[in-house]
Amino acid sequence: MSGALSHIRVLDLSRVLAGPWCGQILGDLGAEVIKVEKPGAGDDTRHWGPPYIKDAEGNDSREAAYFQSANRNKQSLTLDFTQSEGQRLVRELVAQCDVLLENFKVGGLAAYGLDYASLKAINPKLIYCSITGFGQTGPYAKRAGYDFMIQGLGGLMSLTGRPEGEEGAGPMKVGVALTDILTGLYATVGVLAALNQREQSGIGQHIDVALLDVQVACLANQAMNYLTTGVSPKRLGNAHPNIVPYQDFPSADGNFILAVGNDGQFRKFCEVAGIAGLADDPRYATNKARVANRAELIPQLRQATVFKTTAQWIALLEAAGVPCGPINDLQQVFADPQVQSRGLSFDLPNALGGRTPQVASPLRLSDTPVAYHSAPPLLGQHTDALLQRVLGMSEGQIAALREAGVI
Repeated sequence: MSGALSHIRVLDLSRVLAGPWCGQILGDLGAEVIKVEKPGAGDDTRHWGPPYIKDAEGNDSREAAYFQSANRNKQSLTLDFTQSEGQRLVRELVAQCDVLLENFKVGGLAAYGLDYASLKAINPKLIYCSITGFGQTGPYAKRAGYDFMIQGLGGLMSLTGRPEGEEGAGPMKVGVALTDILTGLYATVGVLAALNQREQSGIGQHIDVALLDVQVACLANQAMNYLTTGVSPKRLGNAHPNIVPYQDFPSADGNFILAVGNDGQFRKFCEVAGIAGLADDPRYATNKARVANRAELIPQLRQATVFKTTAQWIALLEAAGVPCGPINDLQQVFADPQVQSRGLSFDLPNALGGRTPQVASPLRLSDTPVAYHSAPPLLGQHTDALLQRVLGMSEGQIAALREAGVI
C-alpha cells in the first residue's frame, strides 16, 4: 500500500452511496478500507441491477454495476453485529482503526454499543463519521433520508427543469445521485480535517454530516440570490440566473452550449455569428442589461445559431476565445480525446476472473498519486484474511464464528 493515507485504517460500516463514496476516496488515497457487510446479503447496491459485471466467460455475474462505482480499493468482511459476538469483533477492530464510517439512522448503532461515545472509550483517537439524511439533531433527525427526496426537500429540484409555461415544464431531479456524491465528498473533507487535527491534539472526534445540510450548502449562488432578495429563484431550464447568454442553443445538426462569461466574450460571439450590432445595443451591451432583457435577446441568438453545425460553432468560437462545447452522451464522453488522455476510464482484474471497468479519481497528486490496487470485492472475500491479520484469530476460531452465523 502506498499513498498519502497509507498509514490510515478505515472501518467502513456504510452502505449504498454517500458513505461508500467517502470510503472509496480514502482508499484511492492509500488508506486500508475494511468494508463490513451483513453476511449473505451485503451492501444493498450489490443487487441494484442490471447491469452486472462479467465473469471470466463473459457472462453476467450477480455483482451489480452500481456497487462497482463506489467500492474499489476495499476489503469485504462479513460480520453480523446484531449478535453480541459480532459486536465484540467490531470493538476489537475499532481498537485497530483510525476512522469509522457509518450511515445508520440516528441512534441505530447505540443499541449495539457501537455509537461514538461507546467506541471512543475503546479508542480515543477514533474519528467517527456519521452520515444521515438530516443530521444528529433537529426535528427530522430520526427520519430516513434518500438522495431523491433530499433533492426535492433541499430546493435543488425547484431549480432544475424546464421553466413554467414550456412544454414538459416541472421540477426535475439531477441525473445522478448528486446529493449523495456531494455528501461523500464533504464527509471525506471532514475526515481529512479531523485526521489533521488529531496530529495536534492526539484525540479523535465525531463528524456529523447530513444530506440535507450538504444539499442546502451546495445551492451556492442560488441560495445567495434568494437570501439577498427574498425571492425564490425559478426554474430556467439550461439557462443561468445571473449570466446571459449561458445556456444551450440549437445548431444545424443538434445543440451546443454557449457559456459567455463577460461582455468581451459576448461581443466576440456576436461578431462570429454575424450579429455584431447586438453587442452595441444598450439593451444587450452589458451582462446586467442582458439578464434584464433575456426574453428578447435569446430568441435572436437562437435564430442565428441554427445555420451552422455544432462542430462548426465549436471550431469558430474556440478560435475566437468564446467558451462553448457539445452536449455529449456517455459514449461520446468516454470517446473524447481529452477524457482518454486523462485516463478517466480503466479496468481492474476482479475475483471472478474478469475485469471490472472503473472511472478514475479526478485527484492528481504529484508525490503521492492515487493508486488502484483492487477491484470492488466480492461479498466476504477478505473475511478470513482480515480476522487473521488484524485480530490475530486462528482458523479454528474463524470456523466457529462462521458456524455460529457471526461471519
